[in-house]
Amino acid sequence: MAETLIAPRISRMGPDTIRLERLLDASIETVWRYLTEADLRRTWFMGGTDASDQGEFDLVIDHDNLSDEVVPYPESYAASKGKTMREKVLRFEPPNLLETTFGGGEQGIVTYALQARGGQTLLTLTHRGITSPTGPQNFGSGWTSHLEMLAHRVAGTGVANFWTLHAQSQEEVRAALAS
Repeated sequence: MAETLIAPRISRMGPDTIRLERLLDASIETVWRYLTEADLRRTWFMGGTDASDQGEFDLVIDHDNLSDEVVPYPESYAASKGKTMREKVLRFEPPNLLETTFGGGEQGIVTYALQARGGQTLLTLTHRGITSPTGPQNFGSGWTSHLEMLAHRVAGTGVANFWTLHAQSQEEVRAALAS
């Protein structure tokens, strides 16, 4: 099954900040659960422990959970596989706003803002304080492919190969951020 990327709107808000918007075909409560519950989050992003108002949670990198088919893990990402990042919850306002550190606090702050739109949910993701040398391009393509995964999961559909979507997102984001 060939995957088709439906890229969210992405924009550079500053040299270290990107913002993505994605309209998801699910209720705000469902999307909130996919952001905060580790067992659901691992199907589109990273597992670990649940995010709550208790302050800290873990993100575990294991993208083998993302593809419905058995696909090879790209060599360029293998060194990160299994890594655990300890994150802090900075704001927890169910079901509208979740703000956390990213990369153990070394790669900035991510804000997930949710707005109900009938039976759908508008997710606005802002990642600020990016210090990675690959900058907004790398995080932008990562977030784009993960938000595509989220869209599939909340809609009850699968994705054969996450890495195909990720490769497509790299090209889409490069073009979007260049304009």
